[in-house]
Amino acid sequence: MKLPLLLRIVIAIGLGIILGLVMPGWLVGVFSTFNGVFSNLLKFLVPLIIIGLVTPAIADIGRSAGRLLVITVLIAYSSTCLSALFSYGVSATVFPSLIPAASAGAALVGESASVSPYFTMAIPPLFDVMSALVMAFIVGLGCAYMGLPSIKAVADDFRKLIERTISVLVIPLLPLYIFGIFAEMTFTGQAVRVVMAFAAIIMVIFVMHVVLLLVQFCIAGAVTHRSPLRMLFTMLPAYFTALGTSSSAATIPVTFRQTVKLGVDEGVAGFTVPLCATIHMSGSAMKITACAVALMLMQGMEIVPLSFVGFTLMLGIMMVASPGVPGGAIMASLGILTSMLGFSDQDCALMIALYIAMDSFGTACNVTGDGAIAVLVNKLHAHLS
Repeated sequence: MKLPLLLRIVIAIGLGIILGLVMPGWLVGVFSTFNGVFSNLLKFLVPLIIIGLVTPAIADIGRSAGRLLVITVLIAYSSTCLSALFSYGVSATVFPSLIPAASAGAALVGESASVSPYFTMAIPPLFDVMSALVMAFIVGLGCAYMGLPSIKAVADDFRKLIERTISVLVIPLLPLYIFGIFAEMTFTGQAVRVVMAFAAIIMVIFVMHVVLLLVQFCIAGAVTHRSPLRMLFTMLPAYFTALGTSSSAATIPVTFRQTVKLGVDEGVAGFTVPLCATIHMSGSAMKITACAVALMLMQGMEIVPLSFVGFTLMLGIMMVASPGVPGGAIMASLGILTSMLGFSDQDCALMIALYIAMDSFGTACNVTGDGAIAVLVNKLHAHLS
């Protein structure tokens, strides 16, 4: 279908809720069967996604190491992790009053559902998530510091294969998967509660995005002694371009132009903007963290602050490796959502739906914040030169 992924997800959710009211149990069971097979396929792909995306990302950063690169990476990674921690603090404080908790420990979705698949197809992963992460770091760092061009070439080809698999196989089937999830939840009487919670979550995350951008440009303004609101206004064309394209890469020309208008040296902007389009994902990390907290509250799961600290640090790394396809960031994060926060297959499906529902806003937040980072890098570079 030529429809944007966001529209397909919205249609899938709407049809799932509407048709779930009238579908017979046997037909809901058909979609439940498909969901079981697809979720097992996702489990199989997650470790491969980590190796395929993280390995060349680490190799590329290390290979081109330099002072400007180190400064940019540290600022971008810090921004991503701090935005995730900020999101956790706000979400853990605000969401309990907005989202109804699971009653009597009952799960929102999953094991308590009354619809069973007709059959299951086991697709065991080749290795677990942590093994994939360790392997990705070892191979990526080895390629970065030892050269190893043949292994690097294999890693680059494998990344292309994984990105193609995501864009051709996983992403097209996601709407059908989410349709099945919402049809089953409607059939079992859970959908209304989920949709109401979604609306509250989206509103809070949008406000957090605005606050995050104000903080980023206030810091840039304090360092450069310039008006943060004027700088933020200058970056608005990049914001609205990303809002329409949902792509950081497609917005690079506009982001570069507006960054230069902020007074950033063209050479620094030409280096920083394309790099930050890949490694600076503060808006995306904020969304994923907030959605994770919300779903854990809805499921009655225990939220441990220290677990979220470790989660946000790993999330910053996974954001660097996220592929440039719609929904790529959430796909790259599924591994740590399951391994570190204990998310089930159904939880991950709801995470995907929530994330993609706000995909363009997160991308717009990412690229607009790139301007603030470019200003900071330009100032530090000039000071150290």
